[in-house]
Amino acid sequence: MQLILATRNAHKTREIRRILGSAFEVNDLSKYSGIPEINETGESFEENAKLKAALVSRHLPGLIVADDSGLEVDALGGAPGIHSARYAGREANDAKNIEKLLCELSRVKAAGDQRSARFHCVLALAQRGRILGTFSGMVEGRIANQPRTPSGSAPRGSGGFGYDPVFMPEGSDQTFAELSAAGKDRVSHRARALEKLRAFLLSGEMRKL
Repeated sequence: MQLILATRNAHKTREIRRILGSAFEVNDLSKYSGIPEINETGESFEENAKLKAALVSRHLPGLIVADDSGLEVDALGGAPGIHSARYAGREANDAKNIEKLLCELSRVKAAGDQRSARFHCVLALAQRGRILGTFSGMVEGRIANQPRTPSGSAPRGSGGFGYDPVFMPEGSDQTFAELSAAGKDRVSHRARALEKLRAFLLSGEMRKL
């Protein structure tokens, strides 16, 4: 089954390909020109996922999957939330976003249970401008204490992407970036949402559409 991801994020594409496995052929927008940039104006992960999926499905044939996901930290009132990708500004990268997150946490002196957080993912499936379904996944955890270096906090682990070096899933003493890819895939928010998407795509309900 062929799917097109409404993203140009190569890290996200690789992870989704890996989780869905060989039963699906997964491509992203890097293969297609002329797709307009998407302004994520929604006020929730679901709204943004639907917006992206619907827009791209009006430009490309077939099944379009959009992912909107992010980190919610309780001590920061749920921030960065839907602003996770650009938390440190429009030109932000992973390192700058993490630096801002840890700086904000230090200001509120978050410790112990105050460092509780979760990753949240919503996938939207669309075809010809119509939303066929949404699928969500969440994983609870906490923001890890970071080792100190002369230049500041050092990331924990070299795997993953985004906020993976600072997020420890519940029941683990390792960050997502310290876990193996297979270990992360067993518990991640995106894997949980993709499992629901896979079940829908292979169901009788999908064949009726």
